[in-house]
Amino acid sequence: MVEQYTGFLMIAIPTTEEAAMMWVGSWRNQYGSMLEITSDANGRIDGSFQTAVDSSIKGQQVAVVGVHQGDLISFAVSGDAIVVSWTGLLHDDRIETLWHLVASEKLTADAEGAPARKKSLGVWEAITTSAGTFERIT
Repeated sequence: MVEQYTGFLMIAIPTTEEAAMMWVGSWRNQYGSMLEITSDANGRIDGSFQTAVDSSIKGQQVAVVGVHQGDLISFAVSGDAIVVSWTGLLHDDRIETLWHLVASEKLTADAEGAPARKKSLGVWEAITTSAGTFERIT
């Protein structure tokens, strides 16, 4: 960002790189989950996320909220007993991230075909961390 005095007020003018930074669009990760960013105004990220992997939010479209600064981004979603956050950077039209999933419970059954029930998770099994990549589709 370059600051310029106009004689009346100071304005911030985005650099060429910042002006080209557009987060709005559709992104797909390596698991097939879809991130739709509908707004990147004022350093905020808004949109929706639909996971392709088994979880309490599979098949649901959930709200995404986050922030961005230059080529850096952080966003999160939440659902039934689960919160997932991603933090990363844009590189070659791909968002390279580290993600954290925290769940307070999971579904379990005593045997295959038996009815499932919710089981509370201890801290050691409630948190999963890994890396992921979102590629721009549109």
